[in-house]
Order: sequence, then C-alpha cells, then structure tokens
Amino acid sequence: MNRLLIAAVISIIVASNSFAQTQVIAHRGFHSTGNSYNNTISALKNAQQLGIYGSEFDVHETRDGSLIVIHGLRHLSIPNVQDEDFATIRNLPLSNGEIVPTLDEYLEQGKQSATTRLIIEIKSHSTAEQETRVVKKVLAAVEKHELSSLVEYIAFSKHVCNELVKYSPEGTKIAYLSGDLTPEQCKEAGFTGIDYSIEVTKNNPQWIKQSHELGLTVNVWTVNDTENLQWCIDHGVDFITTDNPTEAILLLEK
Repeated sequence: MNRLLIAAVISIIVASNSFAQTQVIAHRGFHSTGNSYNNTISALKNAQQLGIYGSEFDVHETRDGSLIVIHGLRHLSIPNVQDEDFATIRNLPLSNGEIVPTLDEYLEQGKQSATTRLIIEIKSHSTAEQETRVVKKVLAAVEKHELSSLVEYIAFSKHVCNELVKYSPEGTKIAYLSGDLTPEQCKEAGFTGIDYSIEVTKNNPQWIKQSHELGLTVNVWTVNDTENLQWCIDHGVDFITTDNPTEAILLLEK
C-alpha cells in the first residue's frame, strides 16, 4: 500500500472517529432539577456537576450596553430586555430567587470546570450594527476571562455567525441554528457546524452524513422525549441539546 493510500485511509478513520460519540449539551443549563431556573448560575453549576459536554445559554445586550444571560426578550413585566436598562432587569428576581446574571458572572462560573464547554447563543438584535457590536463585546469578554478554548458559539442570525467567523480566533466553533442553509452552504460560510431543530433534522436526515463528510458537526435541539433522543443517538448526531440531560446520559450508556 503506497503512502498516499495509507494517508487517505488514516484520514477516513480519523474523520469517522471524530463523529462517533454523541454528546450531551444542557439546554439553558441543567435547570430541571432542585430549585434552579434556566440561564442561571445554578443551572450552569448543575450542568458542570453532571460532567456533560456543554451547557448552552443565551446572551442579550440591554439598552445601556450590558450583556446579560436570559433566554427571551420578555422578563416578567419587561416586554423587551434589549430596550430596558440593566438595573431595572436586575431588580426583578426570577421565580427561584436568583437574579438575571451578567455574561461576566456566567463566565466566572464557567471557569470552575475545565471540561464543561460553554455554548453561547448570541441572540438576534434589532440592527446589523448592534449585532456586530455584541459579537465583539462577547468575544472580548471571553478573551478577558481566558475561556476561548472552552467556548463555542451558536446563533439564529446569519449576520451574527458571519461576524463570528470574521472576528473570532482561528479554530473557534460556530454553528448556525435557523435550519435554512444546507451543510454545503454552512461550510462555504465558514461555519463549523449545523445546529438544527429536531423537526428540521428529521426532515433532512441526509444532512447528518453530508455534514460529517464536509467536516461539520451536527447538533440537534431541543430534544426532550425518549423517542427523539434515541433517534438522534441512532443516527449518529454529534450533540444533543436537551432539557433532560440525565435521560440522554442514560440512553447513551445503554
């Protein structure tokens, strides 16, 4: 067997092994336990204690320029956190008593585990200019906390993903969420993975194999029931984002 053929065989083996083991990501942290709440410090701590691959969380910019970790635009009586001052949001505690954390506070807790990766979803904002500013601020915060090697990024906004490709360090993992691009289009854009809903993925199962052939990772969200968790495992997706990480772990152990 000549050297070129040996090299080709090795590359195929390495590529197949790279996508062999499905891993678990806690959706908005592991919040479905104890007195936790999604996107809180306690949810991140719970995910870290599980020892899973990653913990996903969402970042918005407030009207006065603070980066906060919260899922939707609405927070209690506030219809849009992006149009509100940080102090007002901070003074409205969550149902479990925790306060809405800043990105800096979340990253501080992120440093307490050397293995649980931080999956940052940068939320869509009202203008492209604001999204670019938010991308740069998030990247600066991650660099300040020396967490670049432990952080991955996801976004529904193509502009956010494009800006991440432009401004993030080489080798940064960036996955697109909206589900309207083929693996080939994601590869062309410089993204490193697709991160599509269970509905989109089941409607396009060929995208799993196509992504792997292109060197892209495949994440599926938000997978909570046993049937779909097992479907993802059986089809060899790389990551499952779930509100039920303990059930996903049990299925993977079987």
